[in-house]
Amino acid sequence: MNIDRYRVPQDEKVNLADHPTTEDKKKENKTIRDEVVPPLVDKLKTLHEKLNAEEKHGILVVLQALDGAGKDESISYIFSNLHAQGVKTTNLSKPSEEEQKHDFLWRLQPAIPKRGEIGILNRSHYEDVIAPRIHDQLDEEDIPEGHDKDSIWDLRYRQINEFEKYLRENNIHVAKFFFNMSKEEQKERLLDRMKDPDKQHEFSFSDYEERQYWDDYQKVFQDMLDNTSTDYAPWHVLPADDEWHTRRLVNEIMIDLLEKINPKFPEMTGEEKEKLEEYIEKLENE
Repeated sequence: MNIDRYRVPQDEKVNLADHPTTEDKKKENKTIRDEVVPPLVDKLKTLHEKLNAEEKHGILVVLQALDGAGKDESISYIFSNLHAQGVKTTNLSKPSEEEQKHDFLWRLQPAIPKRGEIGILNRSHYEDVIAPRIHDQLDEEDIPEGHDKDSIWDLRYRQINEFEKYLRENNIHVAKFFFNMSKEEQKERLLDRMKDPDKQHEFSFSDYEERQYWDDYQKVFQDMLDNTSTDYAPWHVLPADDEWHTRRLVNEIMIDLLEKINPKFPEMTGEEKEKLEEYIEKLENE
């Protein structure tokens, strides 16, 4: 599959309407779930084992979308299958009182993976250029000297780009996924949660309330993609109405990134091999 077509090129003007929310893959859900995704997960798991053992590179995975688009399910069906010691998941929700006293990227630091790890952001630092913009939530102390509530967004985009470049230059790769869901699909998924007693715990009243700002969100998402997809930290826009197709794409894009990193299991030196053989012999002769 050509995964490059989901990647947002740097410096190319983005029109979110040009990115489909579906590729008519729902009818293939069962086949993709049962036959396509499992071997991809196995391959991803093997590459992750090598990444974790080598400890030279890390990957920060950014999952960004509106509620109901499938971020949690991607974590459940893909990343939860990887070795737990090499995976960390962080959900950056509304900033706490303590977090609001710091620069907006400060709270991201504990989520940065170590070399050898995959760190997953279920919502991310991009929340700080989305929700505050839609709901006009910035206080005076959030706005640096020389800027206002209009110009601060370009400033934050630049700061995010520079921070992600800093990560990449320190062998932390950034993989960013935007789940592009249609308004009709979100309606069906929210109703499914609301009507099914076994799924009502997944529903939040804010999911419906935020839906009222749908058009505003689409404009801000488009601006975000326009300004923060770079060669070193590209966005991938996925057709999120096709839930299992989207999970397949996340797998394939992650595998492609890991194959480019090309991690390897560490090899023993000649002295270590001799010592290993000695210990094998001693253990066998106990």
